[in-house]
Amino acid sequence: MVHSEGARAPREQRRGPVVRRQSQMQAGTTDQHLLDTRGAADWVHEDPFRVLRIQSEFVEGFGALAELPPAISVFGSARTSPGSPEYEAGEAIGRGLVEAGFAVITGGGPGAMEAANKGAMEAGGVSVGLGIELPFEQGINPYVNLGVDFRYFFVRKTMFVKYASGFVVLPGGLGTLDELFEALTLVQTKKVTRFPIVLFGTAYWQGLVDWLTHTLVAQGKAGLQDLQLFHITDDVEEAIGVVTKEAGA
Repeated sequence: MVHSEGARAPREQRRGPVVRRQSQMQAGTTDQHLLDTRGAADWVHEDPFRVLRIQSEFVEGFGALAELPPAISVFGSARTSPGSPEYEAGEAIGRGLVEAGFAVITGGGPGAMEAANKGAMEAGGVSVGLGIELPFEQGINPYVNLGVDFRYFFVRKTMFVKYASGFVVLPGGLGTLDELFEALTLVQTKKVTRFPIVLFGTAYWQGLVDWLTHTLVAQGKAGLQDLQLFHITDDVEEAIGVVTKEAGA
């Protein structure tokens, strides 16, 4: 289209799939910014660069975990004390899962996570820790023989679900609850199939189960069948049996 001298052609700037007009236009070109070594490095903190970091985390995670044997994710509090009944249960569960032919995946931190990794490693199995960058650094515990650290929670969550055939959930805090309800939602909405979820520790979890039953379900916010999405027990062998049997179904 030809514009006369008096007509003002619309000003437009295209950078790949992005169209910028008027005040949103930027000086220079993408190649110019890439090749120019002068100026501030603020670009490493901008969203387009973050997308590349997120992509790289997915690639690294998929690459590291792609050849895992069948695995179960074990969750629980980082504050669980070594030598406590909960810690010993975590060790026994990690050991039992390996003996049943499964790798063990945890968040890689201390407490209940360390316990499950310890049981798995001492049983000669694959002990995986998926760490996360936090203000209070925890680091990967010494009982992990395959560890990956992540910047982004949602990438880490994908790895927990993609490479595990089920969850065992020991007593834990907000992070544990986050993982538990994400797993329950994925099963409820059929985003994953044959994904057993075991809550270990009746005394700890019963209050939550009662609330789900007498408030959530009673008020119609969830269905009665949703209470069948998880199994609650105090018995290590039962927990291992349920999660491995259903995972292998």
